[in-house]
Amino acid sequence: MSAPRLDIDRIIDDRRTRIIVCCGSGGVGKTTAAAAIGLRAAERGRQACVLTVDPARRLAQSMGLTSLDNIPRRVDGTRTESGGSLHAMMLDMKRTFDEIVEAHADPDRAAQILANPFYQSLSSSFAGTQEYMAMEKLGQLRHADEWDLIVVDTPPSRSALDFLDAPQRLGRFLDGRLIRLLTAPAKAGMAYMKVLNAGLAVVTGALTKVLGTQLLKDAQTFVTALDTMFGGFRERAEWTYRLLQAPGTAFLIVAAPEPDALREASYFVERLDEERMPLAGLVLNRVHTSPARLSAARSLAAAETLDMGDRPNGPVLPGYGDPDRPDRSISITVAALRTHAERMNLGKRERRLAEHFTSAHPAIPVAEVVAQPEDVHDLAGLRVIGEVLSQQAG
Repeated sequence: MSAPRLDIDRIIDDRRTRIIVCCGSGGVGKTTAAAAIGLRAAERGRQACVLTVDPARRLAQSMGLTSLDNIPRRVDGTRTESGGSLHAMMLDMKRTFDEIVEAHADPDRAAQILANPFYQSLSSSFAGTQEYMAMEKLGQLRHADEWDLIVVDTPPSRSALDFLDAPQRLGRFLDGRLIRLLTAPAKAGMAYMKVLNAGLAVVTGALTKVLGTQLLKDAQTFVTALDTMFGGFRERAEWTYRLLQAPGTAFLIVAAPEPDALREASYFVERLDEERMPLAGLVLNRVHTSPARLSAARSLAAAETLDMGDRPNGPVLPGYGDPDRPDRSISITVAALRTHAERMNLGKRERRLAEHFTSAHPAIPVAEVVAQPEDVHDLAGLRVIGEVLSQQAG
């Protein structure tokens, strides 16, 4: 079954498209695809910013930057004739958490929170912090309105969509029994303090035995500042969640023509559908094809014939071998024929896997990127990927 073709240029040229989210399993070239789309958008006139949540640093290297941090950096070498620009950044969840504190607390209070050991542990390693902060940073970039297109490169595998749960998970944390218990003294009126303190003394004593006196004190100091510190973070996360559902957002699933990667792609399709997120299509990366028309079977047969001694004079394939050493020429030709056969067979297996996916999801547009002869490591390589993607429509 033939899938509709994914038109990347139509997506990036549509000024109503403000966010593109690239998701997929690890090792499929998702970071490269996100960078290539951001570069092509910038060189077609968009003010683009690529935000990576992937801890790998390939994005910085491919864009010629020594490093990426929590501040968008301009990418030099971008062609700006169309008036566009390209910036890139990597999410620093600790720094983003600190920015929330600094933005929503007075300087003295912010300094107290930032120095709190419980906060330092939470902001660095609390489960789900990266997803919370990804939601926050995306919202910050969109609110800034400095870029008219934000391309998000998510973490590998299924955790790529964990940020969709950020508002609900944050709400469960803030509404949890322990948080309510620790914040109760600060929120209670004086009339209730004696009653509360009598009951809390028993619970606090038990917590002290488990956590230790200092840790419990740090936790209580921290949670009493939650309302100030988060400053409506839950509301902002929910706003960003609704933004991701809006028509101005396009989700792209990136996969390789491999069983595991395409199974993950199917999972993403189902999850995005459940969340009512706008899926634009699938980028099938590292596809193996051959321009030669010789079939794998005929190629192997020719290699077998040559290898068994039925050898004409001189090289069989133009451009291969050394005319002064016919045996060497034929050996090279045999190797080339077998390599061609392997590539044809690999392409056939990949085609079957792709057809299985498109049969299960016939309405999803697909763009294919042919496997490149070497890893993409600079803007020129990213530009080639963007051009390949642009040739899919029609």
